[in-house]
Amino acid sequence: MPVIVFASPKGGAGKTTSAFLLATELANRNMSITIVDADPNHPIENWRKGGGKANNLTIMVNKNEESILDDIDTAAGESDFVIVDLEGTANLSVAYAISRADLVIVPSQRSTLDAGEAAKALSLVKRQSSVARREIPVALLLTRTSLAIRSKGLKRMLESLGANKVESFIVEINEREAFKAVFDHTCTLAQLGDSQVSGLDKARKNSAEFAAEAIQKLDSLQPKKPKIFKGVA
Repeated sequence: MPVIVFASPKGGAGKTTSAFLLATELANRNMSITIVDADPNHPIENWRKGGGKANNLTIMVNKNEESILDDIDTAAGESDFVIVDLEGTANLSVAYAISRADLVIVPSQRSTLDAGEAAKALSLVKRQSSVARREIPVALLLTRTSLAIRSKGLKRMLESLGANKVESFIVEINEREAFKAVFDHTCTLAQLGDSQVSGLDKARKNSAEFAAEAIQKLDSLQPKKPKIFKGVA
């Protein structure tokens, strides 16, 4: 089953939030999802321990880099999708997980500093593609973006990376209170109520559009394979 890996060497890039949003969106569409929580702080496992739960969603905690491949393979044998939330540093665990990926998503905020960190992740994917002797699809995702600043941000980001051929998401993960509230209230976007946070409808729309584009990229970046899922939008 498809393995989607979220990788970023920089803390605060929105990696865990993006991984969580994608996993819960797909689970809400009656797909079985396993999140492999490989972040040493285990933010998604802590969400579960705090009372968080959702239908079709399983959380597997990775405890060390030696077991990451076994964890991914086990999850792939049991779920429709595997979502891997990696730790921020570039180590063997990160490299191993990327080698198993059908798609690597590199979340990044919109700044020159963050562009440099995103470039490190993109370079690591390229190196792992060489080791694995296959092209590992990778795409840049802008996160925590301001609703007041649009469009030109991605162009500047790509120019900062010095690589205009970098695949990137059209959808950006905006800075929204609802995306923080899912961890504060240990629930999913679908479970949040309007009384708990403002702008919930727009946050749900943003999350749904991101999930739809992720599925589209999973298909389009692997043209030699048949489409994995149809009708997911």
